[in-house]
Amino acid sequence: MLPEELTLAYETVEGGNKYESVVNAIQLEWIEQVLFQTSKASIRTRRLPAQQAVWLVIWMGLQRNKSIKEVCSSLDLALQPKPEDTWSRVAPSVLTDCRRRLDEAPLAALFKTAISAWENDALIKDKKLGLNVMAVDGTTFRCQDSEENAQAFGFISKKHKPYPQLRLVGLMSTETRMLMGAAFDACEAGEVTLAHRLMRDVPAHSLTLFDRCYFSADLLLSWQTAAENSHWLTPIKRKLRYDIVEQYAENDMLISMPISPQAQRKNPNLPANWQARLILYKEPKGDIEGFITSLIDPQEYPLENLLNIYWQRWQIEEGYGELKQTQLQNEITLRSRFAAGVRQEIWGILLAYNLVRLEMANIARDAKVSPTRVSFVAAISLIDTQLRWLALCPDGRLPATLKQMRESIGHFILPDKRKDRTFPRSVLYIPAKYAFRYKQ
Repeated sequence: MLPEELTLAYETVEGGNKYESVVNAIQLEWIEQVLFQTSKASIRTRRLPAQQAVWLVIWMGLQRNKSIKEVCSSLDLALQPKPEDTWSRVAPSVLTDCRRRLDEAPLAALFKTAISAWENDALIKDKKLGLNVMAVDGTTFRCQDSEENAQAFGFISKKHKPYPQLRLVGLMSTETRMLMGAAFDACEAGEVTLAHRLMRDVPAHSLTLFDRCYFSADLLLSWQTAAENSHWLTPIKRKLRYDIVEQYAENDMLISMPISPQAQRKNPNLPANWQARLILYKEPKGDIEGFITSLIDPQEYPLENLLNIYWQRWQIEEGYGELKQTQLQNEITLRSRFAAGVRQEIWGILLAYNLVRLEMANIARDAKVSPTRVSFVAAISLIDTQLRWLALCPDGRLPATLKQMRESIGHFILPDKRKDRTFPRSVLYIPAKYAFRYKQ
């Protein structure tokens, strides 16, 4: 049974205080606690009790190349009805029933518990600003084409309805690319609406980078009061209306902006005007002309330290890319055919993603490099091998072998990327094969 094997592996590690594997990053007490909090603990003996079902959902998000039945069998998650007899597989109906009983609440609570415990590893303050730099952005996941999923999540296009889709907005640390919070719903829900649900996940002493589509006075003013010393920064729109309150420099000023009557009707507590700091780019001239931020004090946050901070927002784009392309192996359609299973599966995928990121942070600390320079492909391969060996070789040689594997991954450190690139992206021009013909 996996919990006993995890405990055995932890107890037999040589020098356990110096080496920790990703397999014991999620403590068994956390799982038991969230099961009791959500009233999902198994009362009677089952082949796949709730505690084992939690592990099943997490490893489903990590081993995308295997079916759910293969994941359960390879990790030996299910209890054997007669241990003295030959080993027997679990029927697919048992896996579906146990996931329906579990629901999504324990996985969502476990995600919050794990993030609280891993916060010191996930957050690294920017040296110039002294703040934890975060990023918010959205993405979509395609669901199985079932009637229940279609009713729960809907379709992006009203005309063409190939697959139901789910929209997710995440809060990610740009230094480690670890997800600190996530909110998801049907594709009809807007990204700004989902971003409002991330208020409880905002860490203290942080600066959150938003895309241009999140320009909302209600969202940004609420974000500013979500935690102690929490700030935001977002690009400006081309037709921004403002009045200059105070001029700090030629391209640095304090401005006042009006709040639309539509926004005031939705939230009567909003004032008629709000203030922010406006910083404009002199050169090069690109799609982004400048940005506004809640970092108003020019003495505490000088202009030079803010000019290039926005480009760290691309870390969340790369994080989503690694999650979908490497972890999910470009299998863009989720497994579950029922709505609660889809939500449960998303939480399992995010937990598995953060487990990989946690291992990368530990490797980076040993190698004395930035966590973003550790290969995601190498880290996820290491974790997958750990899981396989836990099931196949739980003997005394396992801890030493895992330690050797983790040390050897230092060879997969990626080269440092160029930073402070403010030029807009360009598309390669490919000339057409045939001449164009136009109507007179």
